[in-house]
Amino acid sequence: MPRVYALDVSIPAHMFGQHPGYRVFVCGDHQPGPVGDPGDRSSHVDVAAGIRPTHSLADMEYADIVVVPGYEDPHLPVPEDCLKALKLAVERGARVVAVCTGVFALAASGVLNGKAATTHWRHTGQLREMYPGVDVVENRLFVEDGAVLTSAGAGAGIDAYLHIVQTDFGATVADGVAKEVVFPSVRGADEPQYTDVLTPSRESLRATREWVVENIGSPVTVQRMADHSLLSRRTFIRRFVRETGMPPMQWVALQRILSARRLLESSDWPVERIAAATGFGTASNFRTIFRREVGATPTAYRKLHGG
Repeated sequence: MPRVYALDVSIPAHMFGQHPGYRVFVCGDHQPGPVGDPGDRSSHVDVAAGIRPTHSLADMEYADIVVVPGYEDPHLPVPEDCLKALKLAVERGARVVAVCTGVFALAASGVLNGKAATTHWRHTGQLREMYPGVDVVENRLFVEDGAVLTSAGAGAGIDAYLHIVQTDFGATVADGVAKEVVFPSVRGADEPQYTDVLTPSRESLRATREWVVENIGSPVTVQRMADHSLLSRRTFIRRFVRETGMPPMQWVALQRILSARRLLESSDWPVERIAAATGFGTASNFRTIFRREVGATPTAYRKLHGG
């Protein structure tokens, strides 16, 4: 993209490049010599970053995943060849990820009309004003609507990329990529970009969340979590939602699913043992909930991602 943020190009190129299942192209207009001009605000890429396109926009035709990085001055027009390439990518079924202001390019191409999307909190009002046909979601790390995924700034982009890796290759592989870039495992899309009231670190519920994960096979209730955090039930729920963007038991259910996915991918444990170890109780209950949340039976998931 013109005026592109170099960080938004280098992060996904590095993260997807960590796994042999991906082949990374940097597509754009080929230009001779150094890319960009420090005195030209319309330059293709930040020249200080030394990033050059490796392929032309036409090569996007072969991409299964297209990442649209953020760029400066999103109110300025996007070149027609970029908009056309993005529209064609969506029409042929490619997954498209827009980071930060990259969502403005998707909106300009028309592919976001009637879809939910988010962007960096500084730009949500501008996005809503410029493109009223887009359902703009406030204060979310990322939003997935069909094959289109939009995220907030560069940090939320990492969550979006890990989400894609987890979808393609499983939670264990995504954990490895996260470890490589020294980042926590993928956070949920519902987590907020920010909180209106800063929570002092000593009051953070991180220790309680870690305790839940360590004891995921045991009965966990809101009251037990509140007791662990030394807070009243009401105060605990309020702070938990503020920190995670979701109610406590919804978060616990997601952690149980994630733990089960990891065990299905990395162990040969029978379903009954996994159900007990992740707090689902019976194998029947585990199969029902897992299929509802993941879209596949535990056996089918293991065949796809195991080993």
